[in-house]
Amino acid sequence: MQRLFLRHHIAFLLIAATVLVPMESQADTEIEIKHLIEYIDNSKCTFIRNGKEYNTKEALVHIQNKYEYTKRWIKSAEDFIKYTVTKSSMSGRPYTIRCDGREILSAEWLSEELKRFRKKPE
Repeated sequence: MQRLFLRHHIAFLLIAATVLVPMESQADTEIEIKHLIEYIDNSKCTFIRNGKEYNTKEALVHIQNKYEYTKRWIKSAEDFIKYTVTKSSMSGRPYTIRCDGREILSAEWLSEELKRFRKKPE
């Protein structure tokens, strides 16, 4: 009887962990993605997509449209970066960003910010 109780208890804990952890992770993911969008919005950088330059407002419209389209595949902030700001879906060319006098891959720029954001004390 005690063994049966233990099995049911373990099964319950496994189910609870499966259900509760993704909900917490999803909330964290949404907070991180919101932060990345605000980070883009508040930057004074130039986004370069397929060889053409865009200001932050123009780039953000494109990124948000792409996010709406790819949302079903996004399970993490890393997925958000991968599916929305890494490269052109049409040409395959990587997106870059010119910011503070340097030009880098936009995915690298946002990944750096995501690392900084995650290190902040709550």
